[in-house]
Amino acid sequence: MQQEQRRVVVTGVGLVSPVGIGTEETWAGLIRGDSGIAPITLFDAKDYACRFAGEVKGFRPEDFLDRKDIKKTGRFIQFALAAAEFAVASSKLNLTAEDPERIGVYVGSGIGAFEVIEREYEKLLSGGPSRVSPFFITATIANLASGQISIRYGASGPSLTHATACTSGAHAVGEAFRAIQRNDADIMICGGSEAAVTPLSVAGFAAMRALSTRNDDPATASRPWDQGRDGFVVGEGAGVLLLEEYNHAVQRGAPILAELVGYAANSDAFHTNAPPEDGRGVRRVMQLALKDADLLPAQIQYLNAHATSTPLGDRAEATAIVQVFGDHAKTLLVSSTKSMTGHLLGGAGSLEAGITVLALRDQIAPPVTNLTDPDPACQFGIVLDKGIALPMEYAMTNSFGFGGTNASLIFRKLPADKTGKDVSE
Repeated sequence: MQQEQRRVVVTGVGLVSPVGIGTEETWAGLIRGDSGIAPITLFDAKDYACRFAGEVKGFRPEDFLDRKDIKKTGRFIQFALAAAEFAVASSKLNLTAEDPERIGVYVGSGIGAFEVIEREYEKLLSGGPSRVSPFFITATIANLASGQISIRYGASGPSLTHATACTSGAHAVGEAFRAIQRNDADIMICGGSEAAVTPLSVAGFAAMRALSTRNDDPATASRPWDQGRDGFVVGEGAGVLLLEEYNHAVQRGAPILAELVGYAANSDAFHTNAPPEDGRGVRRVMQLALKDADLLPAQIQYLNAHATSTPLGDRAEATAIVQVFGDHAKTLLVSSTKSMTGHLLGGAGSLEAGITVLALRDQIAPPVTNLTDPDPACQFGIVLDKGIALPMEYAMTNSFGFGGTNASLIFRKLPADKTGKDVSE
């Protein structure tokens, strides 16, 4: 006899972004339409085609790690630990009271510690192999975000790292959802983190002609769907969600922010860094997520799009949205918060998953900014400039990455009585 699939809810969200350090600071800034994009300060970018990025401003790793551990961790690990701390705190979870073998950690990264690789390679060239840090490897490799979180919280359940480019964070959340559904864990700390505002990273993306070069006005450079868009803006930060099995959350009186009800992943199988113009892979992944959630397109009220501000990618996603949602697209509200945060690469999908959960929690749809001349492909409702109040039960978020990898997640706001208890059953 087939076991009934377990329900999964979100009880914690932790965000570290160019708009703010902390979940509520980030969320408030996004609702206001604040830009986190500014000239690069982490290195001297005067000779670069793109001289701006979405940096996490004022981040102090000593606020989240012991000083002796800072040199042992890359910046992406530090962001992940900070975001996990915010997520665990907001969930009001006492981890010491839980079975550690039932707690897992899935935190992805597209690149890992790029800045450590660059620094240690320079030391190798200038001083020889004896100058390379003994912490080089463990500060750099992508799975040490998950590993360090597991160690900090004593989480001895499944620990995995998804390195699927710009879809890493979304895949980590989706696969954590599956782990709880199939009873591999009761609690999952999951998401993605990236710290790619480095000389080699920015130079590499610029060499691909992937980045905006609007150096005269960085705050408006990330402009998803605008006909004047000229590329994405590199951002950094992390998004971590705490997922729980529904009954486990209810029994401990957890603050249930949303239920995760649908997830899908697929591939364009088309090109390393460009989608097919008809958006067929994107269309299919949204359809599969709707099928997984057992929903009709008309039941989605808000969509946080992947839209990065690239000419081809934005148009392909817009085309797919119209194909999937049909007539409902005209009333569906869509935005891309990358207009304010830039593109967090491996951290983008989970940052935006967290934002989507907060949108459901507060019944406010966050905006897209800098959109003054919409692409004709955008035949759907758009949240412009400031967040707006929106009654919504279901919200979707999309993530796509190099290699044609795609993911879509769907969250639901649980109906509740005056005590906050779910009354949907």
